[in-house]
Order: sequence, then structure tokens, then C-alpha cells
Amino acid sequence: MSEKHHIDQWNKCLEIFKDNLSAEQFNAWFAPIVAVDFVDDKLTLNVPSQFFVEQIEERFYGLLKATIKRVFGQQTKLFYNYNIVKDDQESSVTLEDDGPSTIINSKQAKQTYSSNPFDTGEYADIDPQLNPRYTFENYCDSMSNKLAVSIGQTIATDPNCKTFNPLFVFGSTGVGKTHLIQAIGIKIKERNPRTRVLYVTARLFENQYTTAVRTNKVPDFINFYQTIDVLIIDDIQELAGKHGTQNTFYHIFNQLHNQGKQLILSSDCRPSDLDGMVPRLISRFKWGLTVELSKPDYELRRHVLAMKASQDGLMIGDDVLDFIAQNVTESIRDLEGIVVSLLAHATMLNQDITVDLAKAVIANSVRINKPQITFELIAEKVASFYNIDTSDLYGKSRKREISDARQLLMYFAKNEAQLSSTNIGMRLSRNHATVLHACKQIEQRLSIEKKFQEEVMAIESAIKQ
Repeated sequence: MSEKHHIDQWNKCLEIFKDNLSAEQFNAWFAPIVAVDFVDDKLTLNVPSQFFVEQIEERFYGLLKATIKRVFGQQTKLFYNYNIVKDDQESSVTLEDDGPSTIINSKQAKQTYSSNPFDTGEYADIDPQLNPRYTFENYCDSMSNKLAVSIGQTIATDPNCKTFNPLFVFGSTGVGKTHLIQAIGIKIKERNPRTRVLYVTARLFENQYTTAVRTNKVPDFINFYQTIDVLIIDDIQELAGKHGTQNTFYHIFNQLHNQGKQLILSSDCRPSDLDGMVPRLISRFKWGLTVELSKPDYELRRHVLAMKASQDGLMIGDDVLDFIAQNVTESIRDLEGIVVSLLAHATMLNQDITVDLAKAVIANSVRINKPQITFELIAEKVASFYNIDTSDLYGKSRKREISDARQLLMYFAKNEAQLSSTNIGMRLSRNHATVLHACKQIEQRLSIEKKFQEEVMAIESAIKQ
């Protein structure tokens, strides 16, 4: 086949992609691709990087394969070429399509992939553990998160910017912390695929450390993490009380920071409110920038709904979008779940998407106009259930019924009002250790006392009414 012919065929593919994608998606993911040759049913495409391949196959796999087979033929096999070092042909790598994930097909690669979490070989690459869906393109912004998004984009696009190191992102559950911090990692990998980016949850980091201790590989564990260029740790509050892990992370943090490597951390509260964390770590968390992701405002909620509906190919009227955005206010995750439920009703049950359907779906998923649960409200409900004065909960009495009620107040304040142990302790003239002990006591009783379980459920119901 002549060179011109395979280029013409690829241009036909590009026209199909353009017709089926938004201009932003086409320009970002398909315009940079160039057809190199088509020989013996093997189509080779030049792409910017392996990460680029993973992205287009994760997002557009169905469209990509169907279009290529339609234009080039059903027997077509797809290969991707990219240079590990920009403009260096000797560093060229060929990837053979193997479904939604790709495999290295060429022995020319100077960079090898390692599945060993503690492998620090000179050419070893690592899996960044990033979700391809968590990109800036898929991230909605508004005034409620504009600062955090702007800072994230600055870090991702300017490798010389070390002003925001570490970046500490905090906010309540479901406001988009995980999406944002992974979007930073994805953008960094797009710009420089050789950057060693790693995303881990604090719980996984703790599990890896525990394994390293058990197998006498703590030095390997530390050495591995000190080779990371951009370390992203989610839910850092999960390290609370894990003093051995915290001590090890302290040394890893110092080494990376001293080398100018970027650290990105997320938590459900600001550094000063972290319980069970050693002071010297909290001090380092404050070295860079601490930024909050607030609960989504109306503009953001509306934007998220519209984007999610569009991605799922769902037609939702403005009246339905407005109703959902006005009544589901706590979490972006809740909003996405509502759209998934509407999609199920529309496709599986062949129902029209109306405001009445949205009301029914919301009623089964989240509370409409959920009232704010405060410490005072919880104290009132607990005292009422046990028929004692609210003032007794704040006092020093050690009578069994009052002590039990006080522990329940601490338990609900932490789990329902999302208050920190320190905050709860200050309200009751106790320290945070007393609060943590009370919560553990309640959890232990819930696991073995059926009557107590019923009491707790009744109080919880009263609090949430």
C-alpha cells in the first residue's frame, strides 16, 4: 500500500473521530496521532507517549477499534510508536494493542517496567497507580474549588514550581480530593512520561510498610520511596496512631523535600486538626500550601451533573438538573450516583427522566435538604433518649447511665457531625485521647450487645430526622 493511501485512510478515521467526539476531546487525544505505515494488516501510529496510549484506550477504546476495523479492515492489528526521549529515534518503543491495556512489543526500549514495589533498578519504570478517568478535563471547577484547581494545574505544568511543596488538600468526603490530586499526577506524566509519579492511599502505604517490617525489607521500602519524583498520598489521616509508619514517612518526606521532589497529600481535615499524628509531621505538612476543597456550590453541582449526563449519553432536562443540583448538596460523589441511578431507570426500565423520577431516586440515595447535624443537636437527642438533663453530659458525673450517654455523644459527634477528637474533647472538657477511647468502647459494645445496637440505631434515627 502506498504511503499516501494509508495516510488517506487514517484521515478518514480522523473524520469519524471528529464526528463522534467534542472538539476538545478530538484536539487533545486524536489530532496529535500520525499514521506511520500499514503493512500486512499492521497499522502503526505515532503517539506522544505510552501514557497517552493508556489514556485513549481507556477513554475511547470502543470507538477507536470499531473505526480502524471499518476503514482498514477487520484483520487490522494496531501498533503504537513513541520515543522515550523526545526527538530521539534510538529510544523508540513499539506498543502492540492488547485490548484496553497495552504491552511492550519491541526490545529497543531503554526503559523496562517493574511490578516489584521495591525495585529501584536504573531503568525500572513504575506503575503510577493513576485512574485514567481522573483528569483535569473531567474535573469541574467553580468558586468553591477554583483555588485548589489553579494550584494543582500550576504544579502539573511547571516542573520548576516548588512553592507549593507539599500541597496539602483537605475537605469532607466526596468533594473531589482524590480526582484532583490524581489529575495533577496524570498531567505531569503527560508532559514527561519518564517522571516517576506514584499515587498510593495511606492505608496501602501502611500495609506496604508492615510487610517490609515482617520481611526485613524496611531499607528497600525507604530506598524505593526516595526514588519517587512526585509522591501522592491520599487520606493521610489514615496514618493516625501508626507511629512506626509515621516515623518512616517522616524520613521519606524529608529526603524527597530536600531533593526538590513534589509531595501531594490529601486529608479529611486540615493539618492542625489531625489526631494521632506526631507533631513533627504536622509541622512539615504546613511547609507548603494547605488548601481546602469546600462542599460543592450550586454552580459546581450543576456543572458536574451536566458533564456526567453527557459522558453517559443521557438526555436530562434543565428542570431535572436544577432540581437535583438544588437538593443534593453534600457531595460530588452523591451527584454522580444519582446520574447512574437515572441512567439505570432510563435504560433498564424504559422510564422518562422527570422531576418525579429524580425525587424518587434521590429519596433512595440521599436525604433531600439534609439538615445540619451539630454537636448540640446530638447532645439533645442523646439526653432525651436516656431521660437525663443535657447539662449532665457536660459535667463530671461518673454514674453508669450518664457515662454511657456521654460516650455515645462523643461517638455520634465524631461519626455524624464529623468533628475532630480534639474539638469534641474541648466541648466536654476532656482530652482527645478520652474521646478516642470512648469511640472504641462504643464500637466494641456494638459488636456484641444487641440491645445496645437497637438503642444506638434509635438515637441515630432521631438525630437524622
